[in-house]
Amino acid sequence: MPVRAVPASRPSPPNHRVTPALVRAARAAGRPVSLTLVRHAESERNVARKGRRFFATADDRAAVAGVADHRTPLTARGRRQADVSGPRLWTAQGPFDLAWHSGYARTRETLERLLAGAPAGPRARVAVRHHLFLRERDTGYTYDMTEREVRRAFPWLQAYWDTYGPVFGRPPGGESLADVAKRGYLFLNMVFREAAGKRVLVVSHGGTMWMLRMLLERWSWDEAERHYTTGVIPQCSVTPYVFDPAAGRLTAPPAPLVYYAAADLREAAAGDRG
Repeated sequence: MPVRAVPASRPSPPNHRVTPALVRAARAAGRPVSLTLVRHAESERNVARKGRRFFATADDRAAVAGVADHRTPLTARGRRQADVSGPRLWTAQGPFDLAWHSGYARTRETLERLLAGAPAGPRARVAVRHHLFLRERDTGYTYDMTEREVRRAFPWLQAYWDTYGPVFGRPPGGESLADVAKRGYLFLNMVFREAAGKRVLVVSHGGTMWMLRMLLERWSWDEAERHYTTGVIPQCSVTPYVFDPAAGRLTAPPAPLVYYAAADLREAAAGDRG
């Protein structure tokens, strides 16, 4: 799945597809008129993990060792990603009526910085909420472990992953992506009930966004595995859904949008899921 980078020299076009008639159709169907998904900007743990499932070495882990996942902050580059993206996101996909984040520090700060790029009046009218169903996948006992420690503690784990695959495989003490999909389903149904006809912004995490996309785009499990293993959702990238009356559902472009400079789209993004 390619990433569509929107050059900074090119203004982001307003989303003219959202008309009063479309709002009425979405409301009648019990769907938001638009649902814009944004992955949080680059975090300290993204950098420390270097795109790996586990830390390569204890030295890599040192910068974030003992920091709970929900307290992991953004990097300076992550803050810049969100600051640059905010005005362009608002022009292209705004204004928004409701905004949700996971409650984790990195999604909360990303959303705050994105909204800071909006005009003061419309920004003040955005109802901001957080929801635990948007949290990142729980990686269980392996959360702070190096690759060597994982091999020593769970020598059977690689064979287990090879058998069950990335969607159904569950890390020891943690969640599978299929588990994340269950709470994603509940979250989306809540949004459909509470935000019919509204413009919604959601800031979440890599694994959670893959499962939200699976549900919204009606992928099979095999399709979800293929997208997850071959696709990319970069930090602070945007996946904008708009209600399609003909299809009777929300539809999105085939690739996430990136509104910040290519220099800040770090090399490790292709292998980073969290």
